[in-house]
Amino acid sequence: METRSSKLVRFLSLLCVVVWAAGPRAVAQTAAGLGIQLYAGLTITGAVGTIYQIQDVVDLTQTNNASAWRCLEFLQLPASPYLWTDKSVSAIGKRFYQAAAFTAPSNMAYIPPGTFRMGSPTNEVDRYYYEGPQTAVTISRGFWLGEYLVTQGEYLAVMGSNPSRFNTNNGYAQDLNRPVEQVYWSDASNYCATLTQRERTAGRIATNCVYRLPTEAEWEYSCRAWTSTRFSYGDDPGYTNLTTYAWYSDNSSGTTHPLGQKLPNPWGLYDIHGHVWEWCQDWFSSSLPGGIVLDPQGPATGASRTIRGGSWGDFAWNCRSAVRSDAPAGRSSSIGFRVVLAPAQP
Repeated sequence: METRSSKLVRFLSLLCVVVWAAGPRAVAQTAAGLGIQLYAGLTITGAVGTIYQIQDVVDLTQTNNASAWRCLEFLQLPASPYLWTDKSVSAIGKRFYQAAAFTAPSNMAYIPPGTFRMGSPTNEVDRYYYEGPQTAVTISRGFWLGEYLVTQGEYLAVMGSNPSRFNTNNGYAQDLNRPVEQVYWSDASNYCATLTQRERTAGRIATNCVYRLPTEAEWEYSCRAWTSTRFSYGDDPGYTNLTTYAWYSDNSSGTTHPLGQKLPNPWGLYDIHGHVWEWCQDWFSSSLPGGIVLDPQGPATGASRTIRGGSWGDFAWNCRSAVRSDAPAGRSSSIGFRVVLAPAQP
């Protein structure tokens, strides 16, 4: 999992005291010392493209206590120097900031913030009505997403059990690199909570960071990876190329397979089309919200949770980027999940 770099990025003032009173900017010490600023933020100088963990603490006496720093967001440095500002602060108060180089947990991809069109256009071939109306969605903060689905081996290591149909208990060859399935939404959520606690205790993630399921919007944004076609690799009108990206009814032989055997999408996510449906955080709604939305979380309540992506037992058109569904009652050997790592919602 994550290893935290001991070197903090050198910025305009290594620690920034944010003062919300009017007055001139005063620097208490020289370069790399303590500074007082009139804006909530910091200037970062580093290698463009490097991913940093932006952290804050409100108590000056705690700045040398690594566990006191909260993760505000993950930032992929777009330019150097770069002025980062904190849009989450209250109108009055002070915070101290630092930017630490961040090494990702193994097998996780950084998903940058951005805007995309969620859902499918009305003329998309094989479209279902509940894939609309198309909605302009902004994902305001970057996050980490598993490059792979959670495996049977990973689930067993964290939860101490393996509920999957496709294992030796049911006559299948032993391969813990298959995706875990036959997990309820609550099982997937409990896995995330248990993993979070383990990694916090080990000091591998900040005390306010969490592993969780992706929102439906985060899932589709990650699947599309800046594309607007039926699949992340193109429209594929005759479904002739899908077999190189997905396990589905035409090529799966009615079973799951070891992960990573198909090509990934442009952001390095494997099995994002097909293989097993993936649990999302949201309650299911029979339509998208439409209009323009920021970081949607789905309905406040509902009867079932959303799943995305299609599975080994589905027809090709159910593996499109826009396809959405809800889960049947009971456990299903066609439903698994992948995890997000991000700061907890305030």
